[in-house]
Amino acid sequence: MFIDRAIVEVRSGKGGDGMIAFLHEKYMPYGGPSGGNGGRGASIIFRANKSINTLYNYRHSKVIIGRDGEKGLTKNKYGRGADDVIVEVPVGTVIYEEKDHVFLADLSKDGQTVMVAKGGRGGRGNAAFKSDKNRVPRIAENGLPGETKRLILELKLLADVGLVGLPNAGKSTLLSVVSNANPEIADYPFTTIEPNLGVVNVSKYESFVMADLPGLIEGAHLGKGLGLTFLRHLERCRVIVHLVSMESDDPYNDYKIIKEEIKSYGLGLDKRPTIIVASKVEDEETTKKYLSFKKKLKKDVIAISSLTHEGINELINKCQEILSVTDIFPLEEASNKVLSRVYDAHKDIEKIFEIVKEKDHVYRIQGKSIERTYSLINISTDEGLMRLINYLRKVGVEEELKNKGAVSGDSVYLCDFEFEYLE
Repeated sequence: MFIDRAIVEVRSGKGGDGMIAFLHEKYMPYGGPSGGNGGRGASIIFRANKSINTLYNYRHSKVIIGRDGEKGLTKNKYGRGADDVIVEVPVGTVIYEEKDHVFLADLSKDGQTVMVAKGGRGGRGNAAFKSDKNRVPRIAENGLPGETKRLILELKLLADVGLVGLPNAGKSTLLSVVSNANPEIADYPFTTIEPNLGVVNVSKYESFVMADLPGLIEGAHLGKGLGLTFLRHLERCRVIVHLVSMESDDPYNDYKIIKEEIKSYGLGLDKRPTIIVASKVEDEETTKKYLSFKKKLKKDVIAISSLTHEGINELINKCQEILSVTDIFPLEEASNKVLSRVYDAHKDIEKIFEIVKEKDHVYRIQGKSIERTYSLINISTDEGLMRLINYLRKVGVEEELKNKGAVSGDSVYLCDFEFEYLE
């Protein structure tokens, strides 16, 4: 089954907590702190694989979970880091973050990888906190939590030439004639309900990939018929072959319908190199329609017959001629992605925290920076708790609470930690 869109949830692993331990051996009674660091949690990595051609394995919402890193050990031993999770997807998969539809990656080459969720780093054990002032530290860090994201996976076929047209324009028949593909062919609309690919051999050393896309109808760019689902496969095509059946009552109107749908879809598809093909030109009546259609259009039109193979070689040579001088079109999202950023120290300083009054006598401290620091501090010991309190005082939490109108006895929350404010 051809599935070209799926939604998955990924959860990278948490880093292992650092160990609080002290070395006591027969000949080393005062060996000192020996708690090791925790291991890194597993990251989630997507990798393009040319042997896969569908997102069928992810057709239902699926959760991909990375293992947590192991905790630090005694005698300065590090905890084991978790192996990264490699997720195989078809070449041509585009990945977005579901929230705000943020573009993450375009896996357009075999073996190409992208890390979509980074594993949390392991926390430091108490051996890392030994200093001249603190010879017996009883503090350690927790491992950082992993990331959780919901991702949209979209498969956009890697074809050089895309065939478009109304249902029964002759796309599948053409593909079967020029390549070794075997698409379903029948005399009724929407015979093709999923894209078909075929390799067209121009000569012993030249070939290109042609895609037969399901027939479009008026309103396809709005989701009518099968259009919206498969129009996105055109985004990678360097050449569009627009087939118009000469057996139609009004070929010129058919042409205008599809042209407008491609333009309305956006992403500059209407500006791609396009070859207009009059298909099914096989008798006197269809020949007259072809001549009339060409006259109205005032453009070059190639007349073909998949039945008699008339005009087929001309079409193949024309495709190859255009492909030889046409570069690959980058996806709109990839071309607009900011690859680098210049930071201004005066403008880009992120506020460490903010305090929100949730209700009378209840306040919450929030902010990415302060929450990250809190997650690192192990408050299971008195020394660790004092480290947190000193940090909050240092960054100005106490002063900010006073400015917000807090009074003695008010409850203050930081993530899952609660304490009482005292003036």
